[in-house]
Amino acid sequence: MIFLLLCGILLIIFTNEFFRINCMSSIIEVQDLSKYYGKHLVYEKLNFDVKEGEFLSIIGPSGCGKTTLLKILGGLIEHSSGNISINGQPVKNALKARKLGFVFQNPVLLPWRISSSNIELPLEIQGINNSPKLSEELLKIVGLEGFENYYPGELSGGMQQRVAIARALAFKPLILMMDEPFGALDEITRNHMNLELLRIWKEEKASISTVIFVTHSIPEAVFLSDRILVLSAGPSKIEEIVDIDLPRPRTTEMKHSKSYIEFMEHLRKIIGED
Repeated sequence: MIFLLLCGILLIIFTNEFFRINCMSSIIEVQDLSKYYGKHLVYEKLNFDVKEGEFLSIIGPSGCGKTTLLKILGGLIEHSSGNISINGQPVKNALKARKLGFVFQNPVLLPWRISSSNIELPLEIQGINNSPKLSEELLKIVGLEGFENYYPGELSGGMQQRVAIARALAFKPLILMMDEPFGALDEITRNHMNLELLRIWKEEKASISTVIFVTHSIPEAVFLSDRILVLSAGPSKIEEIVDIDLPRPRTTEMKHSKSYIEFMEHLRKIIGED
């Protein structure tokens, strides 16, 4: 009887998660997206959407165009043809309205500026007057309270990435776009940063509704994501968009679950890592 009750509870959790993702409206819509570099075709006629409030990861073999796709979605580089809209508007409108935040593998912190000053730099460039307390509040959000006056060289790699995340949060972006932000970190720090990212996303959900995350790590993608977009080797196409119907909040213990392992095996088979 207890076993049946537990099965029923788990079924309800998984069902609710499935309907939560599938009932979300699209915040980004991509239609017939193609990209060429000269005569080199990166991908042709990609079609997919990003749902409001989801965590979407993009994975695929090296050189398949994951970073290029993220930069196109963020309006940082031009696509060759097709249409991309954010809330029904051109990408450039969202970029101008500062609705997009970016975090890259390299934190790109200025070594002569302290943490708080690095966080405030984008606001200074835009001529935006901000509260002196803003950087303190953002550092507290990313777990670096008390590190306002530290220079990048005095911080570990994981701490530098937290400052970069805080800087991305300064504009209160609607969509946070992350390109292998933890790729250069050791495994222990990377796992810790995954948990911290999910905590930040949950706590700041009122402003950051959606995360798009590029990674080469299948375990990281499964642990973080609601859905995973899998790109093929180039010229790339979408092999599959996989729903990760693991319950939230995600915990380290989930990595030993049958469902987690099955998702990993399925994705490895798609990419051809078997």
